[in-house]
Amino acid sequence: MLAAVCAAASLAFVTGCSGAGSLGGGSREVTVAMVSNSQMQDAVKLSEQFEQQNPGVHVKFVTLSENEARAKITASVSTGGGEFDVVMISNYETPMWAKYGWLVNLTPYMNADSSYDADDFIPTLKSALSYNGQMYSAPFYGESSFLMYNKKLFAQAGVNLPATPTWPQVADAARRLTNDKTAGICLRGKPGWGEVLAPLNTVINAYGGRWFDEDWNAQLTSPEVEAAVQMYVDTVRRYGEAGASSSGFQECGNLMSQGQVAMWYDATSAVSVLESPDDSTIAGDVGYLPAPTMAKNDNGWLYTWSLGIPSSSDNKGDAWKFIDWMTNKSYIQHVATTLGATHVPPGSRMSTYQLPAYQKISQPFAEQTLSAMQAADQLKPTLKPVPYTGIQFLAIPEFQDLGTRVSQQISAAIAGQISVHDALEQAQQYAQVVGKSYQRER
Repeated sequence: MLAAVCAAASLAFVTGCSGAGSLGGGSREVTVAMVSNSQMQDAVKLSEQFEQQNPGVHVKFVTLSENEARAKITASVSTGGGEFDVVMISNYETPMWAKYGWLVNLTPYMNADSSYDADDFIPTLKSALSYNGQMYSAPFYGESSFLMYNKKLFAQAGVNLPATPTWPQVADAARRLTNDKTAGICLRGKPGWGEVLAPLNTVINAYGGRWFDEDWNAQLTSPEVEAAVQMYVDTVRRYGEAGASSSGFQECGNLMSQGQVAMWYDATSAVSVLESPDDSTIAGDVGYLPAPTMAKNDNGWLYTWSLGIPSSSDNKGDAWKFIDWMTNKSYIQHVATTLGATHVPPGSRMSTYQLPAYQKISQPFAEQTLSAMQAADQLKPTLKPVPYTGIQFLAIPEFQDLGTRVSQQISAAIAGQISVHDALEQAQQYAQVVGKSYQRER
């Protein structure tokens, strides 16, 4: 973990990132580091409004791919680098970093603004971004996971799925939907603890698997985990997208929105891409089903991209102003009015689902999204008891490094370079090292 942070810190130093603070002529700069997903790109486009509302404040964006953003932000915040005033993080980092004193408590800022209404956030997200009852980051968008399918392709192939499908049923449907022009399903295979492991961990949970037992003994070679991973790898290798071992959220989103795959299991936030008439050829023809089940039900994950202020920032006041702007109800309304309802960042506020424009386009997926997010229980993610929390991740500091290492083994299996058995044997060794460190602490 330390080696990974130091390497990322070196990268941050080499690439260079101008510090926040004062500019010439009395202007102040807020440097924002965030992931380059579509909703975040919309915020960059609309940021002129923020600068107009806050004369003298200039926003500088550092947008990176998910894996790059995680490494660079972690390195900066953990070392007190001070490069960033606002960082895009998640419910994985927020409680831990708050405990370490790396983040500013945002609750006093929220309470001081009567228009902000933090109680409007979806309760499970608000809880996931809190430490000791105080919020240390504000959700920009939230998500669970579900199965998305192309209604036209299903109808043409005469394929149907039950309202609550199992993974073998999904795999069989993928087989029947695969042909020379279309892949049956898209599943992430790209290395990264936030890439392939995000959906795969929910599959492991569904099969009754877990990473560790109650005594921190590694369980990645258990029959349940092996069955889950073997099914995932076999399904994407036989019926999935070409180049699956390098496909992540964005790649699958592009393929699905262009009608090149029949199904996609991933984040509920994908609706912003799939239901956009400007970006998707299948808008209005997408069906939504809950995360597939097996031994365990309610397998959707709980995740949010949120904005926090590093304790090392020298411009906390302006940083909060930016977070207020980007996570406020008024921003959501502004997006709906300016860019259209399909661009609205979903899953953060209950009031979003009351906007008439958003209600119109969200009817096919709103109920599935909210029910999945409200059912997600980070405290009880698995069928059997575990010593950790988190659904598609383990909420322990070591998971950034451990998850990345394990994901590389899984990606290699998807690429056909090694067997699932060998991948999990190596993953088990990585997990045992982490487990033993917790056993020694007892």
